[in-house]
Amino acid sequence: MGNISIWQLLIVALIVVLLFGTKKLRGIGSDLGGAVKGFKKAMSDEEQAAADKKALEDSAKDTTAQNTTEQKNKEQA
Repeated sequence: MGNISIWQLLIVALIVVLLFGTKKLRGIGSDLGGAVKGFKKAMSDEEQAAADKKALEDSAKDTTAQNTTEQKNKEQA
């Protein structure tokens, strides 16, 4: 029980093709592919945005540290 043979899969695939037709299945496949592509693009855009934000924060920290050092040097002079 629970073992599915190749013949059973082929019969199910044939029934699905007969019910929906190849055009509808092709359309569903392309819609699904577009959704996956959009999801991957959104994830990479989000990762890029996070990396850009971190770089800006690091740059701001460096600038603040430089300004603090310059102010200390001016006070000592």
